[in-house]
Amino acid sequence: MSATTVPANLYAAVQKRRNRGLTGLYLVVAAFLVVYAILFPGLLSVGGFSKFTQNWFPLALVTMAQALMMLNGGISLAIGPMVSLGAVIAAVTMGGPLGVLGGLIAVSVAGLFIGAVTGGIVAYLRLPAIIVTLAGSFIITGIALILLPRPGGYIPDWFSDLLAGHTPVAFGLLVLLLIGWKLYLATPLGLGVYAAGNNPVGAFRSGVPVERVKVFAFALSGLLAALAGLFVAAQTGSGDPVIGTPFTLNSIAGAVLGGVAFLGGKGTMRGVICGSLLLSVMINVMFFLGFPPVAQYVAQGLIIVGAVAIPQLTSQWRAKP
Repeated sequence: MSATTVPANLYAAVQKRRNRGLTGLYLVVAAFLVVYAILFPGLLSVGGFSKFTQNWFPLALVTMAQALMMLNGGISLAIGPMVSLGAVIAAVTMGGPLGVLGGLIAVSVAGLFIGAVTGGIVAYLRLPAIIVTLAGSFIITGIALILLPRPGGYIPDWFSDLLAGHTPVAFGLLVLLLIGWKLYLATPLGLGVYAAGNNPVGAFRSGVPVERVKVFAFALSGLLAALAGLFVAAQTGSGDPVIGTPFTLNSIAGAVLGGVAFLGGKGTMRGVICGSLLLSVMINVMFFLGFPPVAQYVAQGLIIVGAVAIPQLTSQWRAKP
């Protein structure tokens, strides 16, 4: 056996293990997409596909942001407020002298800085991520309300047309993000995400810079959430200090549907993307079927519980002699 065959076989084995349990998710997503295409034939047109991906894109971003936290063994309750802050910063800076470029820089820096500070507190002070992000959510919401007490601000029309027009720009951005994630996993910090989340003590003893991995993961999570807010601002044409509120729980739901474990170290970003896609399609299908809002919430809850419970029950059944 050649030296190149062993790494290839090892990579295939790792990918097979990571994909375990995702086949059912792929089939469910495909079934919902078929039903949605039947209910809404316009989905197959360029304009319909563009609008669908535009509505899905912010949810995909926040689900990826939440997945980064969960892979590290924590949950962020500041995802929604970061979306709101990103939207507000974009709306109050894009009318300035630097225009759209200044807004992009301001949103990115804010997301990276707040995420890195939060990660530093969690990593170096050994505080639970859920507590730190809960406190941070109140602070971030307060900052957003100070910057923009009510919906408003300015987003250039051409920028809104670019991101939320009749072309699938959002889908292209999502593909680039997935490529970026693959490249990130090839770096030492990216490789350490799974190790630090699964067994931080063992990872530390193996030379993984656990604290640095956590800080960088938090920074990337903050960046993704802030950019989701920027995209939402482009969709609506203005900033809103509370528009991100629903994204916190939806990001957790999408990550769980995508197979990310609460205890960290288990899950794939492709599964996360499929989980967010399932959540988005599911909401649209129930809307076209005429489900009242209360029934939609109940149905979403039952599907999420089923998605978590079925794999657990299956693994227990297989483990029985």
